[in-house]
Amino acid sequence: MNMRDWLQRIQNAKNRIDPWIIHTPLAPALELGEGNDQVFFKQETVQVTHSFKARGAFSKLTSLTREAQALGVVAASSGNHGAAVAYGAKALGTHAMVFVPNVADPSKVNRIRDLGAQVTQTGEDCIEAEAAARAYGELHGMTYISPYNDPDVIAGQGTMALEVLDAGPVPDAIIVAVGGGGLIGGIGAVFKSLHPATQVIAASPIESPALHEALKVGHAVEIPSLPTWSDATAGGIEEGAITIPLCQEVISESVLCSEEEIESACRDLLLVGHHLVEGAAGLAYAAYRKKAEALAGKRVVIILCGAAISHQRIQELVS
Repeated sequence: MNMRDWLQRIQNAKNRIDPWIIHTPLAPALELGEGNDQVFFKQETVQVTHSFKARGAFSKLTSLTREAQALGVVAASSGNHGAAVAYGAKALGTHAMVFVPNVADPSKVNRIRDLGAQVTQTGEDCIEAEAAARAYGELHGMTYISPYNDPDVIAGQGTMALEVLDAGPVPDAIIVAVGGGGLIGGIGAVFKSLHPATQVIAASPIESPALHEALKVGHAVEIPSLPTWSDATAGGIEEGAITIPLCQEVISESVLCSEEEIESACRDLLLVGHHLVEGAAGLAYAAYRKKAEALAGKRVVIILCGAAISHQRIQELVS
């Protein structure tokens, strides 16, 4: 699809999911001492299931026929996507099976169960869980909902950019934490279509930079995925993922952040800004702090993508 096709798909997704999601605030970051009123947080922390993932899940679910919905859906997730699919399936009267890697945070796994999905733990990373989920879906006639590698999921995530544009002047830059690339792909498609001068900046953890490396070569690469504060963006990318060429087209710059930078950003967001965020949201703010000098005086939107942080991580931040 070209950028105009993506934009139309995103606008259609917005119409479908509006009854089910929250139009989240775009709030100034003055309390963090950014020095002007031009830096804003898009607060997906208050979204349904406390993550942007609800947008993509509802977009895919509402695109299905009634017959497909009745058969149920299957997903793979380390936490947030699974929670969103579980919540969306229950809201729309269908059922969900979620495959979760064995290394997933137990509190996030329990949350998926609490939201009504059946959970199966398998594999040592998201790629293995995704393969198992796809196979299960094919065997049982259930629709597989990818966390990123699906045009309807990408379109749902892109609806966030339409809200940013509705909320105020066009930003000069927007900063997004990246895993598989679905969120930044959808956001980037909107800005590439309507406001191509806006910088779309990707943020990756040094310990798990799958998309950062894929952007260099144009395809998924096998690299180690080590433990990171930004666990929601950790893991590999499916071979042939549609997000990689899309992200190559829409991303202006890709920034790597250390664990120390991510943890420090999360701590300041909590203790100074009073924003309880997960590591991926801290990652986006850490990337802004690395780019602050270059972005001085510009209108910047930082995506606080979610608030699914474990009790252990909260204790580490405040200790």
